Amino acid sequence: MFTYFYHQKFRKAVAAFGTLFNNIYVLRKNSSGEVISQVKVPLSYAPKRAFLDRIRENPDLVNNTKIAVKLPRMSFEIISIAYDQGRQLQKTNTFTQTGSAADLRNKFYSFVPYNLTFQLSVYAKNQDDALQIVEQILPYFNPQYNLTMKPFADFPNVKEDIPIALNSVDFTDDYEAPLEQRRTIIYTLTFDMRVNFYGPINETGVVKTSLTNLYEIQTGVDSDRQIGKIRVRPNPFDVSADSDFGFTDSSDYNYIFDFDST
Repeated sequence: MFTYFYHQKFRKAVAAFGTLFNNIYVLRKNSSGEVISQVKVPLSYAPKRAFLDRIRENPDLVNNTKIAVKLPRMSFEIISIAYDQGRQLQKTNTFTQTGSAADLRNKFYSFVPYNLTFQLSVYAKNQDDALQIVEQILPYFNPQYNLTMKPFADFPNVKEDIPIALNSVDFTDDYEAPLEQRRTIIYTLTFDMRVNFYGPINETGVVKTSLTNLYEIQTGVDSDRQIGKIRVRPNPFDVSADSDFGFTDSSDYNYIFDFDST
């Protein structure tokens, strides 16, 4: 029943989400308001717990000489994957693209909608650094931000909009020790990314001939009487599926109409 396919949707979703936050800076100023340093905030895909454990490995800044995690920094991870029934379209919906040959087409069936919940964690050792980072993020989500993604590597002309909604912002201050111990301020932002997953791509032939049978309704008999047949096909017959041709009426010879009476 199942055949192999891989559109890398999870990989693309993680890369797209991380790209939104990989250009955030923190400025340090002196008492006169002059900028004395500019720090780019590192971003990585990792669980929040891993960073907290690494930070807490250096609780004593006097006696412990091991290098701790440099702050500020950010991390993100997927925390849940849920089916979104409200965005489900009719499952028989399809769209096509040009196939490997002129008389072949690639058929794509309707997507399956899922919501990927991301958790973005902001770590800082002072409140000003944390607020600079958070304030550079919040204005872009009111309440969602749309980005464009190419779901298929082999079909770059196919694009779709991916909404990313900011659901919540939480704050914790891990500061329950003497002054010489390290302080960690953590902001946790939760996002929902609405991702569409597609099944395998089917390559099919192009329909070039349409046959319509005409019948006269008969009363008192088991079957109706066939009175004609209409055949429709493009002219010329070897035209490709993506050619620009059409018709206004039968007299322009864009299509051939055959009527066979019986």
